[in-house]
Amino acid sequence: MQTRSRRARTTSYAVLMCVLALLLSSCAVWDALAPDDEQVPTAEPSAVEKMFDSQFTRDGTFQSHIDVDGMDFVYTLWPTKSTPRTNEWFPRGDKFFSFTFQAYDLDRRLRDPFATKRKVYLDRIKVTSRTTTVGNGRTQKPYRLDASARAITFDPEPVATERGMLITSPKGAFELRNQRIGPMSLDTRGLTLSFTATVWIQDEAGSESFYKREIRQNVPIAIFESTERTAVTKIPVNAN
Repeated sequence: MQTRSRRARTTSYAVLMCVLALLLSSCAVWDALAPDDEQVPTAEPSAVEKMFDSQFTRDGTFQSHIDVDGMDFVYTLWPTKSTPRTNEWFPRGDKFFSFTFQAYDLDRRLRDPFATKRKVYLDRIKVTSRTTTVGNGRTQKPYRLDASARAITFDPEPVATERGMLITSPKGAFELRNQRIGPMSLDTRGLTLSFTATVWIQDEAGSESFYKREIRQNVPIAIFESTERTAVTKIPVNAN
């Protein structure tokens, strides 16, 4: 009887161990199939960000490089200290930005003598604007510029000829400060500034021959939904 009892206990123990082994192996399989880390939900881009992928809004500045026959034309825009927070550019109220336009001769090194670089003269600068609205809102044009570059640039005495003002780096650059973008309708979610610069490019350094080109660039700017006015801070007339 004792032998039979011991056998029964041995059998029960073996069955228990088999069940435990099966449970552990099932857990191992489940762990292997389960993801290593619990996925953390990511923030969805806002409707404005989806509509307007704006370097200007995201980075607080915009810069483009446009290569024309080995000349690098550079537009640079930034919000002024009057309205510096681009994520608080709302439809109502004024918004202010500054920009520069300059040319670099890529056929020469940056520190090569200036006389070895091709000259570029900026004749006119034109900027138009166009809003994007939700629904069927009316398109507006809150900013416009069309002028002789040398007449409006920040430098009161730019190097100039009959073709316009010199913008070849490092001796010349066009700069315009504190440009006002006017109010827009409350359904506005974006603004596109379209730049057109009319330039004269020297055929080669020292040459008297020039040819004309138009350098174009679109700059998208996000406008965020709010009934508040864009906050404007008073700044000195020479501030940037």
